[in-house]
Amino acid sequence: MKFLYKRSSQIDEKELIKQMDFLETYQSHLQDVISIGGYEADEASINLPSDKKLLENILEMVEKKKSTNLKYIIVVGIGGSNLGTKAIYDALYGYFDTLRADRFPKMIFLDTQVASVLSNLKILLSTVSSPDEVLINVISKSGSTTETMANFEVVFEMLKDRFSTIASRVVFTTNEGSKLHEVGNIKNISVLNLPSSVGGRYSIFSAVGLFPLALLGVNIKKLTSSAANMRDMCVNSQGFENPSLVSASILFTQSQQGKSINDNFIFAPELESLGKWYRQLMGESIGKDNKGITPTVSVGSTDLHSVGQLYLGGPKDKTTTFIYSEAGGEEILVPENTLLGLIDMIEGKKILLIIKAIIEGTKLAYAKQGIPFMEIVFSSINIAEIAAFMQFKMIEMMYLGKLFNVNAFDQPHVELYKTEVKKILEG
Repeated sequence: MKFLYKRSSQIDEKELIKQMDFLETYQSHLQDVISIGGYEADEASINLPSDKKLLENILEMVEKKKSTNLKYIIVVGIGGSNLGTKAIYDALYGYFDTLRADRFPKMIFLDTQVASVLSNLKILLSTVSSPDEVLINVISKSGSTTETMANFEVVFEMLKDRFSTIASRVVFTTNEGSKLHEVGNIKNISVLNLPSSVGGRYSIFSAVGLFPLALLGVNIKKLTSSAANMRDMCVNSQGFENPSLVSASILFTQSQQGKSINDNFIFAPELESLGKWYRQLMGESIGKDNKGITPTVSVGSTDLHSVGQLYLGGPKDKTTTFIYSEAGGEEILVPENTLLGLIDMIEGKKILLIIKAIIEGTKLAYAKQGIPFMEIVFSSINIAEIAAFMQFKMIEMMYLGKLFNVNAFDQPHVELYKTEVKKILEG
């Protein structure tokens, strides 16, 4: 993964040095968090990638629950409880599910309440002939998330009369001692624990992400190893050698100059869910005390035809992060002799070459309009690159929280809607 910014961020290096110098003490604190280990500190999520006991416990649970005929992994959770897992799944498999109907297991994500989704899921589950074809992973730190509990109860009801042992195909992922943990013990349902100090949006390298991904067949040792390598770079490297430090300093400085929106423009549609994961990470971490940056997600080249006019000709209140891959999978060419013959310049061209031309043309257009941007370039879309990106961005957000002088680890205003919902339902 490459992080590029020098020619396009429009920030003077002296200003970046100023912000990085300010973060020096906090960087030392992060180093101490890793050195001490454990999960006491707010930033303790950075210890997840190197937690061998955690990895061992997850792999033990996978060994107990995996089956040769597993077809559907149903992830029941919302927000940080599923966005990271969905980001990785969609990047590797999910975006292509409709094109690869024969590939199993598939992941199904249940987050918000949609009756039509549940009714269609009921039809799908009616085709299941054995409980071993299904694994339900319920993820809630507290065990009291309204949407999650409602979805699980509905799904369990769909299966319990057909399969008397369906409870053995359920795993709860939750804080130790939570209501969900207690009920799991009573009902003899398997439980994986989460460190209570690790918030949902920082939890992808905990059981939240690692368990369902390992069931899917993802090499979670490779994933966590890549994350640990990126963590060490973003915590130990100094100055301009530290991508999280530089990126946070650029985003903060630009926000102080009126760039209140950070658009993540992704030129790989299978990474759209990764953009949505980052949207929550930024929104919940620094959007408080009347401060913050509004994160948006755009997908190229589709959104060049929907909001490109706004971005290039509208208010100059945005900074952009272009995200794309240098590799494009199988080599596919436009025929030399096209049927329609309407666009000569594409004849015989590789699809990857056309995509690269669109990306380069977009960057040139942004530069000519004076719009600042950064670039994150994957060597290819693979598990190691995605893990490195996610760790890079989580540490970036810790630095941003310190620059904005906000707590990057709580989300007090999210509780406001939850309180009102419970009042309505109880009434």
